[in-house]
Amino acid sequence: MKNIIGYVWQLIKKIVHFCVYHFLKMIHHDDLSDSQWNSLYQFVKFCFVGFSNTIISLGIYYLVIFLNSDYYIIGNCLGFIVSVINSYYWNSNYVFNKKNERKKTIAKTFLAYGSNILLSTFLLRLTVENLNISKVIAPLLILMITIPLNFFLNKFFVMK
Repeated sequence: MKNIIGYVWQLIKKIVHFCVYHFLKMIHHDDLSDSQWNSLYQFVKFCFVGFSNTIISLGIYYLVIFLNSDYYIIGNCLGFIVSVINSYYWNSNYVFNKKNERKKTIAKTFLAYGSNILLSTFLLRLTVENLNISKVIAPLLILMITIPLNFFLNKFFVMK
């Protein structure tokens, strides 16, 4: 399984390199330094993990509100918890390579995501109950705040 995952990451890296290299060439810009390339690849991998987290979280949320729309906060929390577990695994093993610092990163993960789930739940209640935004649309709007926040928390706190 690790060989397949490694192959997929390498394929993604080659595709990103090809696209960015040709874009830079097209705009008559110099090539990126190794450090810049590494940061770009890390960000792209983080985006892939984030996309899977979003699908997992929203899938669970929508399933719960489909079963009973009164439990949208529970759906939000369940989706968030499962996506945090998914995120921790992929980010610590493949994006930020912190395999050997498990105890430290687990504590930081739950601290960072704990604050994020509080913010997400607060914003969900606010948008649904006070702003009268649909339970279907509200979590999509909240993602515009939580996705960048998650990246910065992971990059500069959890996986640092």
